[in-house]
Amino acid sequence: MALVVQKYGGSSVADAQSIKRIAKRIAEARRAGDDVVVVVSAMGDTTDELLDLAGEITPLPPKRELDILLTAGERISMSLLAMAITKLGVKAKSFTGQQAGLLTDAVHGRAQIVDVVPHRVHETLSKGQVAIVAGFQGVSRSNDVTTLGRGGSDTTAVALAAGLGADVCEIYTDVDGIFTADPRVASSARKIDRITYEEMLELAAGGAKVLALRAVEYARRYEVPVHVRSSFTTKTGTLVSGTYGDLIDPNAPAGSSAGQEEAKMEDPIISGVAHDDSEAKITVVGVPDKPGMAARLFEVVAGAGANIDMIVQNVSAASTGRTDISFTLPHASTSTTMAALNAARGEIGYDSLESDDQIGKLSLVGAGMKSNPGVSARLFGALRDAGINIEMISTSEIRISVVTRADSLHDAVRAVHHAFDLDSTDGEAVVYAGTGR
Repeated sequence: MALVVQKYGGSSVADAQSIKRIAKRIAEARRAGDDVVVVVSAMGDTTDELLDLAGEITPLPPKRELDILLTAGERISMSLLAMAITKLGVKAKSFTGQQAGLLTDAVHGRAQIVDVVPHRVHETLSKGQVAIVAGFQGVSRSNDVTTLGRGGSDTTAVALAAGLGADVCEIYTDVDGIFTADPRVASSARKIDRITYEEMLELAAGGAKVLALRAVEYARRYEVPVHVRSSFTTKTGTLVSGTYGDLIDPNAPAGSSAGQEEAKMEDPIISGVAHDDSEAKITVVGVPDKPGMAARLFEVVAGAGANIDMIVQNVSAASTGRTDISFTLPHASTSTTMAALNAARGEIGYDSLESDDQIGKLSLVGAGMKSNPGVSARLFGALRDAGINIEMISTSEIRISVVTRADSLHDAVRAVHHAFDLDSTDGEAVVYAGTGR
């Protein structure tokens, strides 16, 4: 008997028939002897619809009240699913994040989990019942309801798995696992059988939506095995766990991240291509090139609450002693960051500000890339041959990211995916429903 945490995304609980379908899967797992905890997202596009509704009332809803509103979506899903499972003859009980013991800080809209105290979940499991928990939400020490931000249900599931000491956390979505690219963009994308936490972190940070970045971070920290599967099929999916060294298998199928039959030990193994069209670029023109100015600039940006991704600083012009600094950040943070920088112009002494929301980021991820110069050459050659210009470049040991124009991003993904021989030979990848969340 195993303790399993299962998470179902919005497309998996989109309507009554979908809820009945996954209720059967959950009931079967319980009847097989497993202890089952289920985390659910809001049905379909409920969260977006609630946000739109709030926008019709006021353009700037109070964050505390918005959190209370948005948590209603998951409460609907959890109660309906409990009803569906009970109808199948398996006892089930639903809990809000607060009732399940998910304690967070007090930052509304993007709260961080600080502790998991799942007493009521333990009690439910001890009675042989299925525990269903609303994802995306928790409660602060001051007893205010909070939400975890986009992808928060993934984070809820992994945090509960860690807190309960679960054997595995299963993330159910509308694709058959983690692919070498978003199958909505590259229909020839190939499913990955196994992938390391580090590789998945880079893919998620690069824009891959199948797993939330914070969930992967949590899984790595607490060594929670994560199994990404489709709620529409019984296929095996993708296992996220361990380090690259743990997963190397000389007998693994060609194309899996665990190894390739004829690959040498130090050959780069490319996990996939991720893309992100949710970022913008700000360029601070004419920053005085002297110690402390970059630090002050990014203190202002941090004060505006912006999460910075890529940064590029040009070589200082000898004649002026000034330089340009460009950085990328989420679209939603652009206006507040521009306002904060404008307010600090006199202190920093830059010449002007420029913003650009028509950019896209492509990231190539794989182990062994740093020690193989051919990877960079092939990546840039593929973009050149596709007529795609590169505006910014960033690298890590297992990732190369580039910024391009937004309208050429999908073409860039397909070109790079093909250049690294990632195309599947088993036909097109299937997207069963929704948007992949």
